[in-house]
Amino acid sequence: MMTSLLGTALMTLVLSGPVLTFAPIGGGGSSHVSITGTALLQKVTETCRAVAEAAGYEFKPTGSSPEELVQACLGPTATGEVSGAKFHSALQEIYVQNGLVDRDFVNSAAHHFNSEAFLEGRRLIMRGNVAIKASIREGNFQAARETLGRVLHTLQDFYSHSNWVELGFTEPYASLLRSDLPLENLADVDTPTCSDCVSGKCPNSILPNILKEKKLTSGYMGIFSAAKPKGKCSHGGAADLTSAVEPRGGISKDERRADNVALHTAAVQLATAASLQLLEDIRLAAGDQDFLRMMGIARSAVVCFVIDTTGSMSDDIAAARQTMYDIIDGKKGTQDEPSEYILVPFNDPEFGPMFKTTDPDKMKTEISKLTARGGGDYPEMCLSGLQLALTGSPASSNIFVFTDAIAKDIHLKDTIVALMQSTKSTVSFFLTRVSKRRRRELRASTFEDYKDLALASGGQAIQVSKSQLPQATDIILDTSTSALVTVLQRARNPGKKETFPFTLDGSLKNITIYITGNAITFTLTDPTGVSQTYNEASGKLGTINTVGNLRRIRLHVGRDTGGWKIEIISTQPYTLKVTGQSTITFIYDFVEKFGGPHAGYAQLSGRPQAGQPATLMLSVIGRKGPSSMTIGSVALVTVSGAETVRNSTTSDMGNGDLLVTVDHVPEGEFVVLLKGTDKVSASEFQRQSTTQMSVSKVNIKAVVDSNMEPGTEFHLPFSVLTQGSGGRYAISARIDKDFPVTYPRSLTLTSGEYANSSLTITPPAGTPSGTDVTLTLEAKSSSGVDSNYVVLRISVVTKITDFAQPLCEVLNVMAYDCPRDVSQCEHFQWKLAAALTDGNGTGIETVSLRQGSGNLTTTSLSDPVTRANYKASCCSQIVEFVAVDKVGNVGRCYHSIVRSAGPPALTGPLWLCLLASAFVMRI
Repeated sequence: MMTSLLGTALMTLVLSGPVLTFAPIGGGGSSHVSITGTALLQKVTETCRAVAEAAGYEFKPTGSSPEELVQACLGPTATGEVSGAKFHSALQEIYVQNGLVDRDFVNSAAHHFNSEAFLEGRRLIMRGNVAIKASIREGNFQAARETLGRVLHTLQDFYSHSNWVELGFTEPYASLLRSDLPLENLADVDTPTCSDCVSGKCPNSILPNILKEKKLTSGYMGIFSAAKPKGKCSHGGAADLTSAVEPRGGISKDERRADNVALHTAAVQLATAASLQLLEDIRLAAGDQDFLRMMGIARSAVVCFVIDTTGSMSDDIAAARQTMYDIIDGKKGTQDEPSEYILVPFNDPEFGPMFKTTDPDKMKTEISKLTARGGGDYPEMCLSGLQLALTGSPASSNIFVFTDAIAKDIHLKDTIVALMQSTKSTVSFFLTRVSKRRRRELRASTFEDYKDLALASGGQAIQVSKSQLPQATDIILDTSTSALVTVLQRARNPGKKETFPFTLDGSLKNITIYITGNAITFTLTDPTGVSQTYNEASGKLGTINTVGNLRRIRLHVGRDTGGWKIEIISTQPYTLKVTGQSTITFIYDFVEKFGGPHAGYAQLSGRPQAGQPATLMLSVIGRKGPSSMTIGSVALVTVSGAETVRNSTTSDMGNGDLLVTVDHVPEGEFVVLLKGTDKVSASEFQRQSTTQMSVSKVNIKAVVDSNMEPGTEFHLPFSVLTQGSGGRYAISARIDKDFPVTYPRSLTLTSGEYANSSLTITPPAGTPSGTDVTLTLEAKSSSGVDSNYVVLRISVVTKITDFAQPLCEVLNVMAYDCPRDVSQCEHFQWKLAAALTDGNGTGIETVSLRQGSGNLTTTSLSDPVTRANYKASCCSQIVEFVAVDKVGNVGRCYHSIVRSAGPPALTGPLWLCLLASAFVMRI
């Protein structure tokens, strides 16, 4: 529905009222982004308010920015810096997938409810809803967000592309979310539905008998053909070839025009209401905490350890264990408490399994189980363990790898780079010096492999002795924090005398400078000219700690803002990184424009195309929203060189969102550098992305159009093109699960022409529903000089036949002691008993209290009939509890003992019967 635009301005939050505004796009209509954003922000606000009420604190944002919403939602423990970046990123992922439906499924009637494809469209919604709930159940929140974006697009299109609004309905169509309800009164293929509209601008061309009989139809859409059944409505618009065939015109309400303002507005309102219904169903099935985690609202830090468990690693494991204990004990109950703990062990030939938990005590228990064993031959499965961590961790995670051995699976190096670029996660390596026997086996280039990977992700490769490792792990404590930003990162190989300027602003806290390398001297100078050299452990500007090849400089609190510089002298390779804590940051994606009926921008999965202008969508996040900042410049900078591209064209999309186009992209790897002014502190700031990108002449196209099913072959078509030299290109397809995968090992490409092929993945029959599979598909030239990739997430979802919601039957209500005068309610109680069943379904899994301050207990959920008993003060007169079955179907039970003014209160059995009959079971 409406023009798709990736990265459209984040809607203004109206936290004081039940309705959120949304930003008009283009010709004054509303977009999928604005409708989706309105629904998401309202549902997130409702959920945050409910969580706060349950926890006993007040949900009271200090302003309307997402950052202030996240701060208020996390509650009184969120006392430190709180970044809204993950919330922004979650919203963007949903918007992106929503918009891609207009590109990837432009000719699919089912995805848009075109051409009267009502059964097929509902099937997509139902299957998608099942997949979302299964993914959340397994903790695969990114997969859930991506599916949610696609499902919302299809659901919203129903109200714009059908005649639901013209039929006079003012509520969403419940049957679209309930497969147990019929799709009624559908116009059959032989029934004419529209009158001819010569001008193409008729407010309502639905035939009178269709309106009178309440027949449901939708417009036919022809992108490649003008054919449609006789007498049928068209979608309309220049891209619809059927709109020129009688009956001409179209019934789409995608855009607001002078002749359809009322219909467009009604379609937007119903699409928003339907989106809210879907989100509420997902929220009830997932629970409030997991719903907020899906939306990226959690403490920002995620701690992920990838640890070598071979025999020589006992000291390293002990250091990692103590570091984890320090993080857990030192940050528990603060904003810096990690939102999730992840542990991936690796050995040879084993790696994994991955352990994930939000419970710090469970993480302590798991890490205490790590023991060093085996390791007969030297290399280990380091990159296999890292691949598992990159695909299982949230995007933009900090991952720490501990090993004393080279990687046996170095063939995964390109895959690891692709995953780091796709997830924008930062990987740091702690390599301890091995024994003399092992050191003789260690090639000079071995450590370079880890160094290359660390630099590509914006991380660091730290080489220390085993006795020094506890000191080196201070960097983990630094980076396991909320609102971490990078101000500057550079690398030089070979080193030389060079001065690096950088800007520190008033919002930055806990500023730390890291230099890795050997035989290095440096001088740090502040804006006033005060300097400190490398041999001053405690100077005027900060404290310097040296361990192994790492120098860590922690600046003193209260340092000057403005232009700083550090001069480094070395002939050896080194890296420089400046970090701090700040809510001022940005997120970005490279995008490409696509055409069609609803043109827009689509996120690139892979590297931008060489020899062409590059476009990126960039969202700037400030302390009090985008209005608290002024954006200066956006540049592409080579980390390992001196090239900076600033000749960019920037379009301000509003609310801190920028569409940036650069005519020239630097050679080699580059990052994005943003500069601007923080109005709060009246100081200039700079921020740098961490993950390095590069361009490619290779392009890979692949679209996931369905979920996988356990035990069933899944076929994925893909196409590869090169704008460079033709010839034989190596193909690799790697997934993070031990599933059989078959694909061609190479393709012969002709320059400028796509070569088509496919791959097959077969999930084992016992794969749990909701399992998330990450596929990295790569194509590389025979010379190895040029390559590109796509990273796709595919959910494994068991075919569901149970769509029936749990049912509730009131057994009795005892409320006759409750006084009519509510002011006298304090010393009285009422009770309710109900029977919960799931019929022939999968069985009830959870029962939870949604409204009411009383006590809810249940008998065993495994019984055929579960008895729910509720007891509350007469002051709490409403109860609502929710039953969720094992596939996520939701039953909502609501009851009120509120008495209206009028006749005297009934007593005894007659009153109980009336109360029972008033019981409402809402689904």
